[in-house]
Amino acid sequence: MAASRQLNAMIEAAERAGRSLLRHFAKVRDLKVIAKGPHDFVSIADHTAEKIVMQTLKKAFPSYGFYMEEGGVKKGADASSRWIIDPLDGTTNFLHGVPHWAVSIGLEQKGRIVAGVVYDPSKKEMFTAEKGKGAYVNGKRLRISAVREFSTALVGVGGPRFNERDYNVFMSEFCAINPFTDVRRFGAAALDLAYVAAGRFESFWERELNAWDVAAGSLLVTESGGRVTDMSGGSDYIYGRNIVVGNAAIHPALLKKLKASGLKAPKKVKSAS
Repeated sequence: MAASRQLNAMIEAAERAGRSLLRHFAKVRDLKVIAKGPHDFVSIADHTAEKIVMQTLKKAFPSYGFYMEEGGVKKGADASSRWIIDPLDGTTNFLHGVPHWAVSIGLEQKGRIVAGVVYDPSKKEMFTAEKGKGAYVNGKRLRISAVREFSTALVGVGGPRFNERDYNVFMSEFCAINPFTDVRRFGAAALDLAYVAAGRFESFWERELNAWDVAAGSLLVTESGGRVTDMSGGSDYIYGRNIVVGNAAIHPALLKKLKASGLKAPKKVKSAS
């Protein structure tokens, strides 16, 4: 199925940003790094990649707006359409020379994510999806895992954000899951979601996420046949700051164990929408 003009522009933007990031990754020890918060960093690599993505997409669709990790919200003439961009998901991995990070771009139209790209330049894997058209990696159709037993599942997780309350919630949930299946923490939510879509993980959960972390990846999961909810089982996972994904068998099992884990996370103010 032919890709839309929007998806082609997203692929081009991700590839261009990926080439820039790879150049910085080759000399990562020389990068100037700025701390945004505890264990939360940004570098010239992030800013350069975001600028490349923005310029590429703005040239192709000048009326669309932007919602970006580093650049914030930039409104466009077309109020119904905006790009949601994480120029470097997995920044900590990147800054430590770990080749597991990605460029993530989602397209939101009328409040719905209609296209997504997650690009892993190190492994040359381009994950793409459009609403109703399926999900792909390098042109090959993605299918969610068929594993049905929780005990044989591989579950991805992310977090916490380095404060006592979030850590205690995370550990409560982790201890409710880990005795029953294998759990992995790779440190790049967009790739975790792409891996669920590709059937490499059966499921994934994380709290304290932003829209740019999940916009593209969540569409990859649904378009590969998976389920996506927030931790209450609802649909507020783009701006609700938490997400649970998986196949039809493992998703409800994971969600049930998370709900029964004990501690509850405090309510947070939503990200700008």
